[in-house]
Amino acid sequence: MYFIIVSLVLKTLMRCLSSTVDFIPHASMDTVHHMLLFGCQTPASTRSNCVPGTCEDEASILYAWARNAPPTKLPKDVGFKVGKDSGMSYFVLQIHYGDVSAFRDHHRDCSGLTLKMTSKPQPFIAGIYLLMSVDTIILPGKRVTNADIACEYTSYPIYPFAFRTHTHHLGKVVSGYRIRDGKWSLIGRQSPQLPQAFYPANEELNVKNGDTIAARCVFTGEGRTYKTYIGGTSEDEMCNFYIMYYMDSKHAIPYMSCIETGSKQLFRHIPAEASIPIRVSPAHMNSVVHMEHSAGTKTHIIPQKDSMLVFFYYHLEPVLAWPQSSLQLGQVSGLALDTNSNLVIFHRGDHHWGSNSFNSQARYLERSLGPIQQSTILIVDTAKGNILQASGRNMFYLPHGITTDKENNYWVTDVALHQVLKVSSDGRDTILLALGEAFTPGSDSKHFCQPTDVAVDPKSGEIFVSDGYCNTRILRFSPKGQYLSEWGAETGNFSRVPHSLVFLADRQEVCVADRENGRIQCFIAETGEFVKEIKKDEFGGEVFAITYNGLLFAVNGDSPYHSAPIRGFIINYSSKDILDTFSPNKKEFKMPHDIVETRDGSIFVGDADSKTVFKFTEKLHRSVKKAGIQVQELQGEIWRVLGTLNLGNFFASHKGYSRQGFDQLSTESSDQEHNDEDSSDSDNEEYSALPPPQSS
Repeated sequence: MYFIIVSLVLKTLMRCLSSTVDFIPHASMDTVHHMLLFGCQTPASTRSNCVPGTCEDEASILYAWARNAPPTKLPKDVGFKVGKDSGMSYFVLQIHYGDVSAFRDHHRDCSGLTLKMTSKPQPFIAGIYLLMSVDTIILPGKRVTNADIACEYTSYPIYPFAFRTHTHHLGKVVSGYRIRDGKWSLIGRQSPQLPQAFYPANEELNVKNGDTIAARCVFTGEGRTYKTYIGGTSEDEMCNFYIMYYMDSKHAIPYMSCIETGSKQLFRHIPAEASIPIRVSPAHMNSVVHMEHSAGTKTHIIPQKDSMLVFFYYHLEPVLAWPQSSLQLGQVSGLALDTNSNLVIFHRGDHHWGSNSFNSQARYLERSLGPIQQSTILIVDTAKGNILQASGRNMFYLPHGITTDKENNYWVTDVALHQVLKVSSDGRDTILLALGEAFTPGSDSKHFCQPTDVAVDPKSGEIFVSDGYCNTRILRFSPKGQYLSEWGAETGNFSRVPHSLVFLADRQEVCVADRENGRIQCFIAETGEFVKEIKKDEFGGEVFAITYNGLLFAVNGDSPYHSAPIRGFIINYSSKDILDTFSPNKKEFKMPHDIVETRDGSIFVGDADSKTVFKFTEKLHRSVKKAGIQVQELQGEIWRVLGTLNLGNFFASHKGYSRQGFDQLSTESSDQEHNDEDSSDSDNEEYSALPPPQSS
């Protein structure tokens, strides 16, 4: 698969120093896949013929537009220096076409950019900081390989406002951070398989002298039968994290870079989110075709009628051989992960929630049975399902929800006790904190009525409780259990069972599975202010549980009012779109009660009725489409852009450097696969030489 790439060269026409302060894209999402704007002193060519690369000297990426991605906006009073003495005398715009059907019948395409320029000096100047791995080797078949880059920052303060990620096929997630006084602050995190535009930086933070800038790219070698190196061909890989920043014009540095491998000691403290893959659904994998330049011809067939388009995507499939031995579970009510990434299962042993368990005032009627004598909390190895530790005997009556905090304590709810308990995870079953009065339902700040779940803010330690089957509210407590606030009951946001909670650390929001209303609702954690609702016909009227890692994962249930398959859903938080669904193959879901995702991307679903925990993992799928697209050639020429910058000498002295893949290397190359006959070429998605050495 290929992109069709058109490069347009424009001289800045500025004899004096000027600034570019805004970019206005003109492109149809139905035709253009993405556009890249570079600035350079000398373009590779100023003529309309096939030439390799974008610039003869260093090329700086100034702007990126991609369909389904937000446009890049410069902050007020910020601009890129262009024109005289700026090092940017030319703009080079690359337009990458993903759908050429619009060119039929001699139609022309007018895609491009409008640049807003000013000769007025800007208080702040924009620049690019590039973190790039140069010596990562991805072993064949290895599930996870991390490429870690880190450099101490030694210049004047910069203010990141946008970021961009880039890898080839094997990249799963790329994350960038500022480290100050040992604290990691996220600049940006994204799947490199999504549209490769600049995205807004996560927080308003600065980077100053003495800070460390770090990035991690997560790769998988699954499906490869050979070692994969960092390099410029489509058979190689790349790990790039771009930071677009601004700084005071008096000290402006337009380009900075970091290629140093981060130490293992430093990256032991990287936030867990950096190692969690971001899934990309088939809807995001836009299949594209490639056109070779052929002088003197009027028509190209891309590809021939008997050829095929092939693209790959990931889909969750059940692991039939998990667990390898029976777990002997009761009704599975809750799932969590501990700090060692082991699965924590909360189940009801020989107790069952039935029609005779409570009276009309929600008081538990089966206290005479005593607490559950079996171990209700099991720590399980996620790979094989072996039980590593068992605890929670003679403590609970009807377990419901469970989560863990950063100290690895358990936070559990018991609907019979009407309590929320903080329990030690050392196997001694020490109750560290109890909220609510045992066996006493209520609706004030000191009582619950069948509370369902708990979520914990990993930074502040604040506790959020969904309460529950009777009160339909969310309560917020301090880490020590002091009541802070609540929402839902008075405003009527919940009317039928807030059943599951998840804390969105990157957004500082709490999302709730409003079970009987068949919807997901999200709120600002500190204030309870409503943010959004996700309600889909596919849910069938009930949503039992949710979890989050950048995408939302949910499971629905059987509703007496609607008919829909019981299954799991992968949901784009921003667009609210369902990206994919998943379900068991042999044993069906009956009442999926909780869901959790591990760091390696596996999904576990606990089913209360079938007393089972299901495991799902990502499997690579290959999709093939017959194609026969006829395209009329434009008045100009369409060609494949090849990068020819040789960085072999530059990297020759770098520790751990392997020359393989660097014979034709640009800082970014094509994500697309070669045909076998073209395997000697380097299809570069974009050509961007390393910035000149600067303080970084």
